[in-house]
Amino acid sequence: MNSIKWLFLQNKIMADWRRLVSKCLVLLACLFIISMQPALAGIKDDRYDGNIFVVYAGNGSLVPARESLAQALTEHKPTILLFYVDDSSDCKEYAIVLSQVQAYYGRASEIIPVDVDTIPPKQTYEPTEPGYYYAGGVPQVVIFNQSGQVVLNKKGQVPYEQIDDKFREMLDLLPRTETTELKRRSFNEFSSELSK
Repeated sequence: MNSIKWLFLQNKIMADWRRLVSKCLVLLACLFIISMQPALAGIKDDRYDGNIFVVYAGNGSLVPARESLAQALTEHKPTILLFYVDDSSDCKEYAIVLSQVQAYYGRASEIIPVDVDTIPPKQTYEPTEPGYYYAGGVPQVVIFNQSGQVVLNKKGQVPYEQIDDKFREMLDLLPRTETTELKRRSFNEFSSELSK
């Protein structure tokens, strides 16, 4: 009889112990979650909070780039390089402009965002490598025509209009003053074309 009581008591102690351990683990998990600090990054500061094209431009399709600079130059495409870092307020604000460029010229050109932290440090670079054109500041925009010649190379937040003018020249489009504003297709137009 004592052995039955002992087994019963032993099972009860083990069950109570398991409940106590699981409650402690839940309490620790709750304390860990409560103690976590929210991301304090924003568009106006230099803190990291994720890929700037996804977070601030709503355009995750820009990173990673579809092609390398060497491939784009070989295919004789108009190409734009944007040098950036994810924790720069200037780059965060400028991500929206590059997203606009992609909306209008994404099919006719190659858009290559380059995180400067990923440029391998070397003494010299080839003209087909982004490091060859990087001038040490972000954001920096470099535009190549179909012949691979640099037609624009500027640091800072280059206005969309300057980029638009260069692309209009390269693609033989009418100047902005002589044409109506470029219009983006609506999402439903894309969907209806894909379903055909």
